[in-house]
Amino acid sequence: MINLFVVQKGRLAQEQVEDRNELLQHKPIWIDVIDPDDEELAWIKDTYGVVLPELEQLGDLEASARYFEGEDSHIHIRTDFLLDEETSSRNVRVAFVLTKDVLFSIHDEDLPAFRLVRMRARLRPGSVRNAKDVLMDLYATDAEYSADSIEEVYERLEDASKRVLADEVTDQAAADVLEIIARVEDLNGRIRRNVMDTRRAVSFLLRSQMLSPDQQDEARQVLRDIDSIENHTAFLSDKVNFLMDATVGFININQNKIIKLFSVVSVALMPPTLIASIYGMNFKVMPELDWAEGYPYAIVLMIVSAAIPLVYFRRKGWLK
Repeated sequence: MINLFVVQKGRLAQEQVEDRNELLQHKPIWIDVIDPDDEELAWIKDTYGVVLPELEQLGDLEASARYFEGEDSHIHIRTDFLLDEETSSRNVRVAFVLTKDVLFSIHDEDLPAFRLVRMRARLRPGSVRNAKDVLMDLYATDAEYSADSIEEVYERLEDASKRVLADEVTDQAAADVLEIIARVEDLNGRIRRNVMDTRRAVSFLLRSQMLSPDQQDEARQVLRDIDSIENHTAFLSDKVNFLMDATVGFININQNKIIKLFSVVSVALMPPTLIASIYGMNFKVMPELDWAEGYPYAIVLMIVSAAIPLVYFRRKGWLK
């Protein structure tokens, strides 16, 4: 799918391209290509002379080859954008090709940052004037989206903290907390990776000296936002480790309680077991064999011998 964007009356207007002729009818500043087929890529090449990479090629480049200026003077950038969904989160690779007048982007699914940029550009006249403005807005919006995801991480960790610090933490509650922590740590790591990648891309644009003074100021602001986000992710990582250790500690405590209970019960049953072993022998010469009250005496003796250690252990608090 090819989405074409032109500036009309100071706003970004979107046109969905169905055939090659529609590309010739507009002068866009941004062409967003989502999950294209070979025919759509050929339209782009024939119309603008720009060769966009295939989706399978987006993840094959070395890290050092993801930001460069080609022989055609086009800026080529490969960068990750965060996609945080309710059930999962992931980083989606996006390829940008920035020419003199047009920004080309290609990715395999629509992204929240792209939707926000389109919406804001339609609602705020003059916010986007050229292709470089679009690119900087995409990176700024991605940083904002990462910050929003950080808030979600805080909320999830707050819920996990309440469960961990409850009066009694059962094994099931601890298992639920561990699941929350695992998901939060995964999301936090993806946020950190995303902003790190955004930092490298924005720094590359600053070094290229192709941005206007206003765009340079915006780029520096994005870098400051990223610094703040990275500090938050570092703090959240420490908190995740604390909650993980606390949860595992509670699980160990619960297991130790069970082991202690079995140990105490085993010790308490040793005297009656000894008594039962003695009176259960069947030697020919045993004075107790003809004792009429021997059986109830042995039963009472075993009960008393088990009760005395249990009472002692309870007073010591070993049965709690």
